[in-house]
Amino acid sequence: MTELIYFTEGCYLREFDATVVEVTGNGVILDKTACYPEGGGQPCDTGVMETPAGVTRIIAVKKNSGNVIHEIDGNPPSIGDAVHVKIDWERRYAHMRMHTAQHLLSGIVYNLYNARTVGNQIHADYSRVDFMPVNFTQDDIEKISAEFNRVTGQDIPVKIYMMNREAFAQLEEGKRANLHLLPQEIKVLRIVEIPGYDVCPCAGTHLKNLREVGKIKVIKVERKGKDRNRIVYALE
Repeated sequence: MTELIYFTEGCYLREFDATVVEVTGNGVILDKTACYPEGGGQPCDTGVMETPAGVTRIIAVKKNSGNVIHEIDGNPPSIGDAVHVKIDWERRYAHMRMHTAQHLLSGIVYNLYNARTVGNQIHADYSRVDFMPVNFTQDDIEKISAEFNRVTGQDIPVKIYMMNREAFAQLEEGKRANLHLLPQEIKVLRIVEIPGYDVCPCAGTHLKNLREVGKIKVIKVERKGKDRNRIVYALE
């Protein structure tokens, strides 16, 4: 099983050393990684892998049965090789900003309208979040944007910690966290908390402080069904 460095202290890690434990075609499994595999609405990291066989691009990162597979476009290394990985930081940091912004946006909408997040997709330049049950007016969007920009102008830390699944399920936040969507074999959850706004299980990469998020710009609001609205946004 691949050790996920980004899961704890590694969200800001731009490069790291690791050892090859398995190679299948153009897929390389390392003993540990700071590269985020696609999932949870967040795209994967890309980057460069320096190996004894040469330097190759990491074009995709995926997770499979506890292992993280780094798909490369060059000559694969051999099992046991020491490698050095450099993450595409501009892409990674854009996803971190967007993902933390999504959590804050979800928290604000829940606090103001009691509407839950029922879908999301993150991109480097824009993202979207679906909410139910709600039908936003223009005044609502202005109110949400104002609160978002007020909060991101403050020094508010983003907390990441581990918690027992059963203990989290008993909390008010746990009752609205869609825990039924997580595999039952996951007994310990990685919790991302924005104090006063959002507390939920998340495996993604996040910022340390809301000041890094920037201001939100709502691009459009779409109706995606009865009482289901989608906010598409960018960050300044």
